Amino acid sequence: MGYVRVVWLGLHLAGNRECVPPQNLGVVVAREVALQLIRNIGIMAHIDAGKTTTTERILYYTGRVHRPGDVDDGATQMDYMEQERERGITITSAATTCLWRGCRINIIDTPGHVDFTAEVERSLRVLDGAVAVFCGVGGVEPQSETVWKQADNYGVPRIAFINKMDRLGADFDRAVTSMEDRLGARPLPLQMPIGVEDTFRGAVDLLKMEARIENEDDLGATFETTGIPAEMADDADVARAEMLETLADADEEIMELFLEEEEISIEQLIAAIRRVTLAGQLVPVFCGSSLKNKGVQKLLDAIVDFLPSPLDRPEISGLTVDGKEGETRRPDDDEPFSALAFKILADPFAGRLAFLRVYSGTLKAGSTVLNVNTGKRERINRLLLMHADKREDLKETRTGDIIAAVGFKQIRTGDTLTVFDSPLVLDKMAFAEPVIYLAIEPKTKADQDKLGGALTALADEDPSFHVRKDPESGQTVIWGMGELHLEILIDRLQREHKVACNVGRTKVAYRETITKEMVHVAEYSRDAAGKTNFARVELTLAPGQSGTGVIFTNEVGPEVIPDEFVPYIEDSACGACETGVLAGYPLTNISIRLTGGKFEEGESSEMGFRNAAVNALWDGAKDADPVILEPVMAVEVSAPVDFLGDVTGHLNSRRGKVLGMEQRKNDQVIRAEVPLDSMFGYATSLRSLTQGRGAYTMQLARYDRVPEKIAAEMTRLNAGG
Repeated sequence: MGYVRVVWLGLHLAGNRECVPPQNLGVVVAREVALQLIRNIGIMAHIDAGKTTTTERILYYTGRVHRPGDVDDGATQMDYMEQERERGITITSAATTCLWRGCRINIIDTPGHVDFTAEVERSLRVLDGAVAVFCGVGGVEPQSETVWKQADNYGVPRIAFINKMDRLGADFDRAVTSMEDRLGARPLPLQMPIGVEDTFRGAVDLLKMEARIENEDDLGATFETTGIPAEMADDADVARAEMLETLADADEEIMELFLEEEEISIEQLIAAIRRVTLAGQLVPVFCGSSLKNKGVQKLLDAIVDFLPSPLDRPEISGLTVDGKEGETRRPDDDEPFSALAFKILADPFAGRLAFLRVYSGTLKAGSTVLNVNTGKRERINRLLLMHADKREDLKETRTGDIIAAVGFKQIRTGDTLTVFDSPLVLDKMAFAEPVIYLAIEPKTKADQDKLGGALTALADEDPSFHVRKDPESGQTVIWGMGELHLEILIDRLQREHKVACNVGRTKVAYRETITKEMVHVAEYSRDAAGKTNFARVELTLAPGQSGTGVIFTNEVGPEVIPDEFVPYIEDSACGACETGVLAGYPLTNISIRLTGGKFEEGESSEMGFRNAAVNALWDGAKDADPVILEPVMAVEVSAPVDFLGDVTGHLNSRRGKVLGMEQRKNDQVIRAEVPLDSMFGYATSLRSLTQGRGAYTMQLARYDRVPEKIAAEMTRLNAGG
């Protein structure tokens, strides 16, 4: 059995017992925790659902902090960046560790804004479980759907917390129903709220059939367990019966007991709920108000009871260095060391940090590991247990840990670290392509000297931030996921890296693709420096599926083109896709197959094959009926019913397509798809249309063809006509 060393500040609070937060924090307590008592979880949700507030209450009740921070006051532990505290939103994921009922809980608090979805993506890649936080008023919102799908992709078991039950318009049942309707989930409510809106004061536990009321005088640290209020008794009986039926439908053991009308113990129920949660069949649902200190301790109990330990997750699998499948690692300290670097962060005090999820084995500080992706040795000078921007030195890290490493040279997001004699390549993470860009230039010569290094550092941290040089103008162009994303990055350039910049107008990141298959042969033959550079390349280009990017495959043998030249062909053909053939936008969703060519001994060269590959790609793409693609956004607008006609008409005028509507209390929610190019300045227009009472969110839905008239104009402008 593997064990993990825990460094924890403070004293342990007694989970589901009445407890008082510790007052003498600061004593470092080290203890061993069995691997089955570790929970690696993420807190995920739509923006403003209360993720960070929930995390702050978790830290308070587990004794990690003296008192919970407040997002509105800019005093939270987890939102430590200046930009986060000024805006009251989470921008970058932050890690921390706490203890509850003898379990070590490693928590990653993730952003809720769509522009920072990459932070959620890479966090879910390494987590074992997640807590999905929903607003009691809004229920499932657009970014809720995005992070839910991400969790589905990685098979992450979840529990749900319906937050903000004290707010005007909160409706527990409606929020649960929205999980079924919009997420396709099977919720399993294990609580009923006591009171609604400003009368909300606690919850009924449907497992124990008792009521729990938190004490407001000590921020909910203590609570009272009572009988179910008489006026709720009948509804509670119905809710428990529905809970048992749903559980029995998913779990055979409970089904047998249920059909035989035998008594089902609390222990049997908890064990069954854990089974169906780990299997992804049901999602336990809880309720509360993190801001009003209600329901969070019960949520902590649910994390311990229902979410997986590293032992409950499948063995990790990967490739050998030579690309063979089937290599696996068990979560065990005795297995060879393997870890995934899922986040790079520039720390002003410790230098560059690599956040690692350790899947197997152990590693001591000062050890050297193999970066399988680069083939280079990396010395790990220090190992750190992170608490947001604070850190504790560790002597070693073990299976199940989420820690930060210092001392490396070339580790990047998605790299695998292993021992030298047993390398394993874990799947790299894939991130969405940026949808907007702008040109940036330094204000002074001193800024120019610092700009390149600063942009490189930011790009290392954020895989959804790209930096490119415009081949025609020579300008530096930065690409991001949205206006807020780029605004934050420019602000960080100025504050953290002290680089003053002039910034251009934000533009849409269009793409190009082809619509039919085309075979093209290009031959290159030119003398240079007394040497002949000859090559012939045949490329077969075909449309790829949406989101596949550029895929290259080699279908010729070494007798046609020697293996040593194939990487040059691949590199040049894929590189040529950076500039499209219609309006200069990158080519995407394209399959490139090397299906023929010619090599002449003594005359063929790297330069020849590179040039032939570029010519074959561009000329072939021109004949393959290329089209321009634009990002289409899924938009959700909330506005009073009185303004419904004005809002829908305005969306239509922006080339929008209304998909559906629903009533939420006094507001009408409109779901539509609108091209991103038409959404610039929409916030101002919406406020004007709705007398300041409307709000909207948007996220990328897909790339779609630009209408022919607009595409023709874009092509004409690119040609200078």
